[in-house]
Order: sequence, then C-alpha cells, then structure tokens
Amino acid sequence: MDIERVNDTTIKFFITYKDIEDRGFDRDEIWYNRERGEELFFEMMNEANDRDEFELDGPLWIQVHALDKGLEIVVTRGQVSDGNVKLEIPVSQDKEKTDENIVDLMTGHSSEDDEGIDTDQLEIVIGFNDFEDIISLSHNFFIDDLENELYHFEGRYYLHVLFNDDQYNEDEQDDMLSQMLEYGYETDLSIYRMQEYGKEIIGEYALKHLRGHFSQN
Repeated sequence: MDIERVNDTTIKFFITYKDIEDRGFDRDEIWYNRERGEELFFEMMNEANDRDEFELDGPLWIQVHALDKGLEIVVTRGQVSDGNVKLEIPVSQDKEKTDENIVDLMTGHSSEDDEGIDTDQLEIVIGFNDFEDIISLSHNFFIDDLENELYHFEGRYYLHVLFNDDQYNEDEQDDMLSQMLEYGYETDLSIYRMQEYGKEIIGEYALKHLRGHFSQN
C-alpha cells in the first residue's frame, strides 16, 4: 500500500486489490460487508498513523476512487474551532473516477441508490450443477414476479434472486427459497463478482424466459 501525505490535514492511499487480498480480505467481501469494509479502512488508517503520524482525530471527509487495479482513498481531517468544523478538501479533476463515502462504496451502496430501494431485502445466489437443473426449476416454479437473473461464471450457472419484502412475508420467502434449493445450492458468491467477472445470460425474470424457451426433458 502506498501512502502519500498531501498536506497537514489530508492523506492519500493507494491499495491494490491483490494487497487487499493479502491482508486477509476478500476483494468482493469489502463491497457488500460493511463491517469488513470498515475493518480494512481502519487498518489502513492505523498504518498511516504509524508511518506518518496521521491521527484519527476529529471528523473525517473520505473520498474513494475505484480504479481498475485498486482503490485510491483520500482522507481529510476536519479542524474544529469554536464548535465549527473546517475542511480543506482537495478536488480531483478526474471525472472517470467514482467519489463515494468509503463505507457506502465498500458495501455497494451509493447516494444515487437511496430512492426506492430496500437495502434489507433478502437476496441470494443459487448455483446449479447442470443447466438441466435450472430448466427443471423453471418448469416447477411459477412465481414470475420474483426478480431473478441468470449468470455464467467459471463454468457454472448461477441464479441471482431478489425477494420483495412488500410482496412476500418471511414465511413465503422461506418457502420459495426451499423450492428453488431443491434444484440448486446456496453459494457465497456475490452478485458484484458475477457482474464483473461472469457473463449475464438473462438479465431479468430468467426463470420465466427459460420456461418459455426450453422444454423439460
């Protein structure tokens, strides 16, 4: 990890995804697990304090640039005077970079996503040993308003399913999940990993489309 002292109140990090993994963090985990994202951030800040005596003292403004090979993180420490906070924030001119709060960025959440999205909705990635298992599921599962997408990743097929809490209660969701797991298996894969490294086969209502295009043997 590279650490650059910009000025008395600002420090810049660059950490590669390989470095993140070498520290014991899964590259995908930091995007959807808030606690692990915070753990990585504070580990980086403690290292900066040891190297450059940049203390976690007072309010912090955090800017994250998500790059192809890693993360560039700019941290500015606010100065408190008479109860007021003064921030001297460096402004990046690179419009291709993404600026977000680090915890929101690492959990896959941004301010643009706030309206109309329930972040507590149950979602799951189901893996299948054979494509025929997905076809069989599509012909035996008839809840067509359930959001689901089909991906191909590392030689296997995966179904990403999102349950709507407004439509189905917990018992109904458990029942639907049990039905689907009769044909596949629950995985720890994140949707972010599949979106980045896998191939999208059917973007929405995959089971409904599969039923219409494939007959059951």
